[in-house]
Parts: sequence; structure tokens; C-alpha cells
Amino acid sequence: MQVHRASFTAGARDMAPLLLGAAPFGLITGASAVAAGMAPFDVTFMSMTVFAGAAQLAAIALIGSGAAAWVVLLTTVMINLRHVMYSAALAPSVRSYSLGARAAMGALLVDHAYALASLRFGRSDDGLNRRDYLLGLGLPLWVTWTGTTAVGAYLGAQVPPAWQLDFAVPLMFLALLIPSIRNRPGLVAALTGGGLALLLAGLPYNLGLMVGALAGIAAGTAAESAGRALAIRGRA
Repeated sequence: MQVHRASFTAGARDMAPLLLGAAPFGLITGASAVAAGMAPFDVTFMSMTVFAGAAQLAAIALIGSGAAAWVVLLTTVMINLRHVMYSAALAPSVRSYSLGARAAMGALLVDHAYALASLRFGRSDDGLNRRDYLLGLGLPLWVTWTGTTAVGAYLGAQVPPAWQLDFAVPLMFLALLIPSIRNRPGLVAALTGGGLALLLAGLPYNLGLMVGALAGIAAGTAAESAGRALAIRGRA
């Protein structure tokens, strides 16, 4: 398979800023898994094959609480169902590639790669090889994630608690959110959802996050409808 170097490099360059947040996230995940009773090798192998931070953290918590294997498996499958939607959304853009190439892209299609690919594929990019762009997004992240979870698993106990690496996780997702806010409805949705989630953070079962997400969607939809109505009036 001949790699389109410029497209791969473009993907790696777009992903590079997010690696700064993925690395501490991986360290935290690796250290947490060992603290929950997993062997360092198992933690590393999980990152190599599962490659999904949210699912891995959920699995680690369940393993630490002594949950049955089927519960762990079912939980991770349910959390990762969103990747099916990611694949369906990008399928029209990559349907011309071979089955093997699409399988490789799918294996590396995590939240970060999907967000960046959606932004890039929405523009007119003459000469962009979308297969290699996606591989350029996914491979550096996979290497970083696997490597840092391994370091966290083997050396996590030696990381000083004063480092407070947890801050990197929300920063990583903020780096994904900000470029996607390209119009007023998106800004309204982000401010409404984020503001409510912060105000209601004390609610049990993370209900504040759910309320904030639903309110953000509703606010963004309302703002878009209002903008369309004003546009129609302006043309009348």
C-alpha cells in the first residue's frame, strides 16, 4: 500500500496538539488500572486492542469492584457503540477504499480522529488522501495512548500526586470542542450545555452532565431555527 505522505503528515500535524492531553490521560489510566488490581501487561494489552479511554476507565472501575466478566464486556460494548455512528458518518467519504483500508481506519477511529476528520472532510481539500489522513490522525494517538498507559501501569506508583495530571483530560476535550464551534448556534449550544453542566455538577449519577447536554442541544437547535427565520424575513 502506497502512503500519500502529505496527507498522512497533515493528519499527524492536526492531531499533535491533542497528544499533549492524551499523554497524561494515558498515565492516569495505566496507574488506575494497576491500582484496581490489573497486571501492567494486561493494561498495556488492553490499550493496544481496545484503544478507547472512556471504555477502558469504565472497565477498570468494574474490575476493581469485582464485577463479573460479562458485565465488564457488556459495559464496554455499550460505551463504544458511539463508534458505530462515527463510522456511519464518515463512510460516504471513504467508501472508495478497500475493505482492508477501511478496517484499518475503523480501528483507529476514536473521538479525536472523528472530530478532526469531520472538520477536515467538510472543506474542499484538493489532493487529500482521506485514508492516509485518517491514518495520520490515528496512528500517533494510538502509539501515544499505548505507550503512556504502559508507563502509567509500570511506573504509576512513582508519579508524585502533586503533579495533578487530571487537569489534562478536560483540556484535551476542550481542544476538540473549540475548533468545532463555527457559528452562533454552535456557540449557544456550547455555552448553554457547558454552563448548566458546571452549575449542576453536584447532582447525583452525573445527571448534571445529561441535563447540560440536552439543554445545549435544545438551545443550539432553537438558535439555528431563529437564525433561519430571520434570514427568511430578510429575503422577504
